Amino acid sequence: MLVTGIVLGPYVLDLLDPSILSISADLRKMALIIILLKAGLSLNLEDLKKVGRPAVMMSFVPASFEILGYILGISRVDAAVMGAVLGAVSPAVVVPRMVKLIETKYGTGKAIPQMILAGASCDDIFVIVLFTTFLGMAQGDKADVKSFLNIPVSIVLGVALGAVVGYLLYLFFETAYAKKHYVRNS
Repeated sequence: MLVTGIVLGPYVLDLLDPSILSISADLRKMALIIILLKAGLSLNLEDLKKVGRPAVMMSFVPASFEILGYILGISRVDAAVMGAVLGAVSPAVVVPRMVKLIETKYGTGKAIPQMILAGASCDDIFVIVLFTTFLGMAQGDKADVKSFLNIPVSIVLGVALGAVVGYLLYLFFETAYAKKHYVRNS
């Protein structure tokens, strides 16, 4: 898909309409939302309870160690920015593979795909907040404690907002079904 995008894009064959290129950022965000929705819908709450601590550790520890790359002789801020970039897990790669493993029941006895899905989601939030903070530091801004407090706040608010929206959608579909207004649930 990457090679196709490069070949069709403005740097090789230039076959894509400029209007598509102007909305490419929005299309990428929509694709990410769809991928993360698919990941969330394929997780089971019981499995998440079973893999909670290992999933959290898997999301924070590797990215934190990658950020400590200043041992290699580069500045701390540059190492932090590069570690945040390298520490990010691509949901476009991880989610479809883990969903396929869950569907084929491969590794689900020990909830390994579920743990990787949960860890990858938390990892993205963690690394994005760190990346924006460290990038600001590299550009001369000062890091404050408030930006680091955004990590747990954004996780908790994301879970709360997802639960509220999910419950409201549940009520909507149950009400529509009870009143014989059948709505496609996809």
